[in-house]
Amino acid sequence: MTTDKSTNRQQKSWVPTVLIFVAIAYLALVQYIPALNVVIQAFKKGATPFLSNLTQPEFLHAAGLTLILAVIAVPVNTIFGLCAAWAIARHKIPGRAIILSIIDLPFSISPVVAGLMIVLLYGRQGWFGPWLEAHNIQIVFSLPGMILATAFVSMPFVAREVIPVLEEFGKEQEEAAKTLGAHDWQIFWRVTLPSIRWGLLYGVILTNARAMGEFGAVSVVSGNIANKTQSLPLFVEEAYKQYETEAAFSAAVLLGLLAVVTLVLKEILERKTQIKEVE
Repeated sequence: MTTDKSTNRQQKSWVPTVLIFVAIAYLALVQYIPALNVVIQAFKKGATPFLSNLTQPEFLHAAGLTLILAVIAVPVNTIFGLCAAWAIARHKIPGRAIILSIIDLPFSISPVVAGLMIVLLYGRQGWFGPWLEAHNIQIVFSLPGMILATAFVSMPFVAREVIPVLEEFGKEQEEAAKTLGAHDWQIFWRVTLPSIRWGLLYGVILTNARAMGEFGAVSVVSGNIANKTQSLPLFVEEAYKQYETEAAFSAAVLLGLLAVVTLVLKEILERKTQIKEVE
């Protein structure tokens, strides 16, 4: 009996080790090795060619366009996310589950399908195409279409991060402030916003990362025209197709650094949130 128990314990002691090894091996094959290879390829000929690739006109235009998309989409989705979170968390809205499902739609739908939806609505043969063409307004294959695609795919993050924070925070402090004579804006800026700031910042960081890294939806609606409608992820693909591998890997490293910064900020905010919960 004692021998059987010791054998079972030995077998159980191997289980965590095997699971950890499998997890690390999987992550290495899927993430670590490909990411390391991108860095190696980018710096294969030294730092000078790497920096030279980052000063090419096509790269600079793509990076600037990506920044414009993020600068527009992130504030819009932040405002939308705050309004949606406030309405859902503070009011008993009929069809709440349906509204949450609609907000989560970009999580479940393919970005390529999202881009196609925009084309079918605003393209020349789309529902609004004839009216837009008559008024000389171009949405598809131009900046407005890229903004719509970027805003769509990055829409849910702020709302989804703020809603649970608002629900956990409750209404007591807001109602107390209202009883003391504070109006709605004062309540929002002095009571609500400080209580949700970490969740809000977390959502904004994720929104920014999604906006700057989007490929599928933007690829469909942009036309991927160099120096016109080519964002940084599209630049990586096009440079690689044209056998400009060093430029592609250099741009990929820059996008990878953005991901690293996002992870670091995410970790900091999670720790801040945990400290706040303990207090």
